Amino acid sequence: MKEGKFFLTGPPGSGKSTVLLRCVERLRGLGFTVGGIATPELRLGGRRVGFDVIDLASGQKALMAGVEVSSRFRVGKYGVDLIGFESIALPALEYAEKSCDIVCVDEIGHMELFSNSFKRKMDQLISGSKTMIAVLHRRYVGTYGRWGSLYNVSSENREQLVDLIVRRLISSKEI
Repeated sequence: MKEGKFFLTGPPGSGKSTVLLRCVERLRGLGFTVGGIATPELRLGGRRVGFDVIDLASGQKALMAGVEVSSRFRVGKYGVDLIGFESIALPALEYAEKSCDIVCVDEIGHMELFSNSFKRKMDQLISGSKTMIAVLHRRYVGTYGRWGSLYNVSSENREQLVDLIVRRLISSKEI
């Protein structure tokens, strides 16, 4: 198991992305540089219509998937815009790997893994020495979860997980 790798998993709506983003805020407040990607949902009139991809370091963003996106890559009602996703995600992850203390990824999931380049970058980051916090879709826990500390997020533990992960990162000699 690699030290310095933290994976968050759990059912939809459990707070995985919220835990990751709160870790980012807390770590930045402590002086760490944090990069990587977030994939927030897009809502219109109270219903989810897609997902953006955002570079956590620069704030640049693009559409990753949406109900209006025509693509051969689909997850449910969403078409995945691989070009849009890769145009933000790959440079953001490259920058985070080279220039930041910690790489954060929200998420390693079906939509993102349509990109072979993203999959290769995840394999490289997970097997490397860079400290990492990532949201893992439950489908990929078996593939990636064994490479670090795996936390199942729930409404009962999500607040404590931020404190736990940040404390473990601070005490780690790897950052």
